[in-house]
Amino acid sequence: MKMEKEENILGTEKIGKLVRKFSIPCIISLVVNALYNIVDQIFIGQGVGYLGNGATNVVFPLTIIGLAFALMFGDGASAYLSLKLGEKKKQEAAKGVGNGIAMAIIISILFCAITLIFLPQLLNLFGCTDALRDYAMGYGWIIAIGLPFSMIGTTLNSIIRADGSPKFAMASMVTGAVLNIILDPIFIYVFHMGVEGAAIATIFSQFVTFILNVFYIRKLKTIQLNKEALKIKWNVIRRVAALGISSFITQMTFVILISVENNLLGKYGVNSKYGSEIPITVVGIVMKVNQILSSIILGIAVGAQPIFGYNYGARKFDRVTKTLKIVLSLSVVISTIAFILFQTIPDKLISIFGSGDASYMEFACLTFRIYLMLCICNGVQIPAGIFFQAIGKSSKSAILSLSRQIVLLIPAMFILSSIFGLMGVLYAAPVADGIAFILAATLLILEVKKLKKPNYMQEAVSTNMKVGQNDDGISVNPEDTNTNVDDESNIDTKKPNEHMIITIAREYGSGGRYIGRLVAEKLGLKFYDKEFIQKLAQKTGLSEEYIENSEQKREVLDNINNGYYAGMNNADELYVHEANLIKEIAKKESCVIIGRCADFVLKDRKDVTKIFIYNDMDSKIKRATKYYGLDKQKAEKEITKINKLRANHYKYYTDLEWDDHSHYDLCINSDALGVEKSAELICDFVKQKELISH
Repeated sequence: MKMEKEENILGTEKIGKLVRKFSIPCIISLVVNALYNIVDQIFIGQGVGYLGNGATNVVFPLTIIGLAFALMFGDGASAYLSLKLGEKKKQEAAKGVGNGIAMAIIISILFCAITLIFLPQLLNLFGCTDALRDYAMGYGWIIAIGLPFSMIGTTLNSIIRADGSPKFAMASMVTGAVLNIILDPIFIYVFHMGVEGAAIATIFSQFVTFILNVFYIRKLKTIQLNKEALKIKWNVIRRVAALGISSFITQMTFVILISVENNLLGKYGVNSKYGSEIPITVVGIVMKVNQILSSIILGIAVGAQPIFGYNYGARKFDRVTKTLKIVLSLSVVISTIAFILFQTIPDKLISIFGSGDASYMEFACLTFRIYLMLCICNGVQIPAGIFFQAIGKSSKSAILSLSRQIVLLIPAMFILSSIFGLMGVLYAAPVADGIAFILAATLLILEVKKLKKPNYMQEAVSTNMKVGQNDDGISVNPEDTNTNVDDESNIDTKKPNEHMIITIAREYGSGGRYIGRLVAEKLGLKFYDKEFIQKLAQKTGLSEEYIENSEQKREVLDNINNGYYAGMNNADELYVHEANLIKEIAKKESCVIIGRCADFVLKDRKDVTKIFIYNDMDSKIKRATKYYGLDKQKAEKEITKINKLRANHYKYYTDLEWDDHSHYDLCINSDALGVEKSAELICDFVKQKELISH
């Protein structure tokens, strides 16, 4: 009942109030996380000088790599926890959390050891110069010692949020950040420990956050974590890692960016009047200042994600567009204010991080004004990515998220630096921002236009469907089957005495749905396909069109774009709802269920018969060309696409191969027997199985 109330709020409460409610905690968490990276630089710059800051910039990728692994197992375990709780499998949920923690411990210790052994080589890889080396080594080896605490603490933080305690997770992070702010000046100024003092302050603060999170994790609200849950299970680890790989990729792209940027700045800076150290230091500072801006914008957008998702699913498109307008307006206003500050007072901003000679200040002002020239574009590009993720279009979201950092910025840096030298590295940023903005704005405009169409959902669902065809691409005309649907003369249609469930997974174009309906009619069972969607719509408040358009359509790119603070995405929530409903139906009545991973969801039931229906590509193409009016090439492309989507969906939620015949009771080539005979075979098989079981 609590969940239903929350959902109603998302659909009825004033948009502005909802955005404030959900966005402010996200903003605080993200900004606090960003401050961890900035506070050290402020005090090091003031107490040591810009070379000390340059050293922290070349060490920074090490902390990001640690964060990448921590989030992979933390966010992966969190998603695993949410999914298994949704399936009401608390023991499995505990195993996922336990294995995520265990792997975080193992990887953090290994990474700590590797970093300590190969620190000089790693620093070279990240663009360290001779002038920065002593500072970087002094700062780096202490940070390396603290890696297990920071990595495990971050993993636990993700799990705590998924356990339903985001405020505690935020509080532990804030405590660590505040402590870092207090300890930095003490170790740097009072004890005169320089960059080493800043590093000690950082790892001590991370240790405190770690202790707080350990204290909480002993008594989780949703599951009981014991020694058995911590035992390594490689199948569970693979699943957790797969769920968290998006977070890993996101962080590692940042590592690649910093490494490329530092090396190019060092290469072209050495031949400029600024040298190598000033550009590496300044650009690192500017990127971290920009991170604060990005954190605020991201916090606004992520906070609005459940508002987007719920109202899109409920077909309240006016609320979707209104939410989008508010989010974009807030983001653009904030980024505009930041732009004005970057252009008018860059000297004041850089002075927060310490002073330098005239060349240092000159380059700092240039960097703020050039590198962040189009920072206003962030106010559109970042929310656009979150918006598309929220409405279930993760491919577009992933494209937007990856386009700026990897697809655009890195190539632009290589190309422009080869032409313009050091300045080319700076101008690469606004070039990437501008192109990413155009891409984001174009996709947003097109999507908003679609939302304003009164029949938007119907069009989305029916794009690849025609009247008289089912979702297998098979005409329901008896001409296609060479049989009479009502002809049941060869089958005993008496309803079975025993409770039975038949799940049918099928290739697109195999006639599986139609076969399933025949089986249900012949055995006197309930049939669930479109009927399932109707039930789910009634249960969740989502529209039938939204469910039909969103279910079982997970693409590969969907796994690359789960946000750090976003929790489960819409596809995950829909899967949980579907799994619960499948279990509910199976418990209540005998039936035939089409697709939706039903064979996996009901794998523990002994009264389930699992069927897989397939045929060869030529047959699928023949049907598609005959009844779709498609040419052979287009038909093959569409068939391949749909089957790939089904396979990706099944793999993601079951960690099994969809077309692996070994986990089905009966696999049928529908072309070998025809649709009618295939249905008869299934009926005979089920009846024989029933007899054998007795």
